[in-house]
Amino acid sequence: MLAPLSFFSAFDPPVLPPYPWLALTQEVVPGFGRIVRRVARFVSRKWPEPIYELRHELGLPRGANPLFDAKHSPDLVLALFSRVLGAEQKDWPQNALITGFCYYDADAGNQELPANLENLSTKDRRRWSSRWGRRRCWLPGFLRDFSPGRHPAGDSRGAADRHRPTQPAEDNAAGVHLRGRVRAYSRLFNRAAMVVHQGGVGTTAQCLRAGKPMLIMPYSHDQPDNARRMQRLKVARVIQRSSYTPTRVARQLRAMLADSQMAQRAESVANQLASEDGVHTACDALEELYRKSR
Repeated sequence: MLAPLSFFSAFDPPVLPPYPWLALTQEVVPGFGRIVRRVARFVSRKWPEPIYELRHELGLPRGANPLFDAKHSPDLVLALFSRVLGAEQKDWPQNALITGFCYYDADAGNQELPANLENLSTKDRRRWSSRWGRRRCWLPGFLRDFSPGRHPAGDSRGAADRHRPTQPAEDNAAGVHLRGRVRAYSRLFNRAAMVVHQGGVGTTAQCLRAGKPMLIMPYSHDQPDNARRMQRLKVARVIQRSSYTPTRVARQLRAMLADSQMAQRAESVANQLASEDGVHTACDALEELYRKSR
């Protein structure tokens, strides 16, 4: 399990992308998480049909719902995230183990950054980084407004990952460095004052690891739930897709750059993560499982 959303706990109910307003109700109504879980089952009731059809073709019984009831191993379930993102709940599988994050970084963090990003000074407190995956069609319009005389956040500089490796690198006079598929997040995020991203668990983990505040615009899947969890940690602000405009984003960036307490909280979380080793813990658990099975 890469994120707490996958457990669909009634005691720590997730934010469902189609119905984010349910998250507001579950904060104030005890036990409402059970209703959230029922809604999730209802919305996804037709998703497993191809699996049921395949099992029928193979002469197998229909089986339990693969999204909720049949996806967990009876021997070991690895929760590959940190407890700062989500803690064990009473309705998790008994054999679930939170390992800590298993960070994904290009070439294990050995990949070099493009020259202009490598040379960014970490002393510029106003610098921010923007990372977007495939669902970022509104980002270019946002970046176009970062032109001389129109920069709504003052003289802040930014680095943006366009996630398009065939696209040539582009810079502009406002200090926006546009690059395709910058994967060495551990190198890039350490140079940033904050990171603007979509809330995927991998990017979120790297931001926490770097000790950087985040402005998150969640899109779908686990992103709204991760965003809410970062907001609860008070290391992030969340802006909805419908509100994502240059002026509003710039307003958020200015406020976050001026919030020294948010930066301190982010650094505190990073210090906590420094004592975790998700890969080591997961490998130890798998090896122990193998020894028991022999």
